[in-house]
Amino acid sequence: MQRRGFIKSAVGLGLIMHPFVRAWTKPSTYHDLKLSGPPKPVFIYNNWSAYDELSDNVPQTETLAMRELAEIQRLKQNGVEIDYYVMDAFWFSKEGGYRTWLKPHWPNGPDKWLAECKANSIKPGMWFSTNLVRMGGKQVLDIIPEWQSSLGTDPNILCLFDGGYLAHLAGTLQMWHDKGVRLFKFDFAYFEAVTPVMKDKFTKDEVIEKNKVAFMQMLQQFRHKNPDILLTGYNGFGGDMENTYTPFNKKIDPRWLDTFDTLYCGDPRFSDVPMMNIWRSQDNYSDHQVSAYQAYGMPIRRIDNCAFMIGKTGTCYYRATHCWKGMLILELARGGWVNVYHGNLELLNDEDAKWFAKVQSIYHPLQKQDSSVTFGSIPGKGKPYGFKSSDSRGIVCTVVNPSQQTATMELPVGMTLRGNILYADGGFKPSIKGNHLILGAEQLVVVGFDEYANEKYHLGIDNTINIPSSIHKIEASFTSPSKNTIEGQVNPVNGKNVRIIMQQFDKNGLPYRSWPGSPPDGKKVSEVLIIKVTQDGKELPLHIEYDKVIWSGLSWATGEIKHGSFDQGKPINIQCITKEKDELKLKADVYAVAYASA
Repeated sequence: MQRRGFIKSAVGLGLIMHPFVRAWTKPSTYHDLKLSGPPKPVFIYNNWSAYDELSDNVPQTETLAMRELAEIQRLKQNGVEIDYYVMDAFWFSKEGGYRTWLKPHWPNGPDKWLAECKANSIKPGMWFSTNLVRMGGKQVLDIIPEWQSSLGTDPNILCLFDGGYLAHLAGTLQMWHDKGVRLFKFDFAYFEAVTPVMKDKFTKDEVIEKNKVAFMQMLQQFRHKNPDILLTGYNGFGGDMENTYTPFNKKIDPRWLDTFDTLYCGDPRFSDVPMMNIWRSQDNYSDHQVSAYQAYGMPIRRIDNCAFMIGKTGTCYYRATHCWKGMLILELARGGWVNVYHGNLELLNDEDAKWFAKVQSIYHPLQKQDSSVTFGSIPGKGKPYGFKSSDSRGIVCTVVNPSQQTATMELPVGMTLRGNILYADGGFKPSIKGNHLILGAEQLVVVGFDEYANEKYHLGIDNTINIPSSIHKIEASFTSPSKNTIEGQVNPVNGKNVRIIMQQFDKNGLPYRSWPGSPPDGKKVSEVLIIKVTQDGKELPLHIEYDKVIWSGLSWATGEIKHGSFDQGKPINIQCITKEKDELKLKADVYAVAYASA
């Protein structure tokens, strides 16, 4: 279920009016400013997923926020570049109209945080809901007197073109800018909001247009007065985010590119390409979304892929630092000029920080060239693809094979260029000959050419990941004895593990996501999508990585049986079940898998 839909459905200040409010007037037409986005690549820390008040019950507090600021300073001492610190959602008091901070968690307000940021040359940023006041089933913002005239016929959202809300918000933004805030993140925009007074005067399309234009022009006037700001747009500003199979047939309203520096392309979640390493499927989602937003009309440098999240909360599926190195490489390789790092920075030690800095030092000069391009397949199709970046010194190709087979990938470089593998997931040993790269199933590999082929750019091997040295499909026939169940029997290959991949599809043949809730009360997806393997009536131990509470849902399940845990001379029985109420089509594939370390 898309985060935006989950949020809404789960769905007197004594201050004088700020001078900017008096100067701001609601426009009747849109003016094209031809904004080109950030003037250079920037690096942003966002504290979301270090806390989580939507998919979990971990609150944002001053103690947490200041702890992460200290971690930013430690990482910077180890060479990591961080330019901004964004205070994400729920810093605000319910009754304060975005002008006061939540007293129980910020007893002295934000002054200490703002001062510490300034002292350490870090630019502060703040999160704002565009016009949503009720989230996760509770009222998070009271309707203050200045907003009352903008309350929509849907009381969860505020009208932007009628009433006093937008003028008050404009003054609030200026107030925080005057206090040193330089990045403003906007989320949860609902442009269908309309007041009772205006409801019958305009069509739905006219309401949406009037809300958009009013908001665009307010932000553009704010930027004109304060050209040193960075504006980032999240949920509600266009594009499909819910899956990785929808055709790229939408367009982003180009006017948002005259308003925001960057737009994000979706919260990290798992793609509809099944993988044994569930975190690589999450990488695949963000890779796919970058391709989608390019197709929607966005320059790659303006796409915030929002993909780097480490942490101990539900929003990042409690991943901590699992497979974080590949996640960082891809976040930078995608070419966006807003590089955002979320979560618990204390999970990275000093050696991790030095490695982090080295990766930045390779990709940052490449990003500056605005030369990044995608190549290969669309990531959501489950075939090899990559990102190519180049400058006067050489070329770096970052390649992913999301399939369940060893692949040969032709890289978009000259045959005679000198190439060297800079990074690889552990296990399978990739090889490069000319411009042809051989890499394993689900493997990420980085290849440098010319100057970047030199040893000083080498990033090593991540041995926390073990890519199969060989993988081959085993022929298997499945039947459906009852609704939402398939069964089959396979003959294992001697000395090899058995990998099982189950997918579920709706009546139209499209991947169907199971969504059994979010933390802390939701069920694990493995309680809905079930793989059972037996031999001689005894259930065999199955290694799975999808046994998680996943707020964004999952359309597949994978598992692996280790050789030696069963009699390889006898067939094994496989049963795949979905506990969804709707009748779905199930599909299963089986593979014989070997590992070099086995």
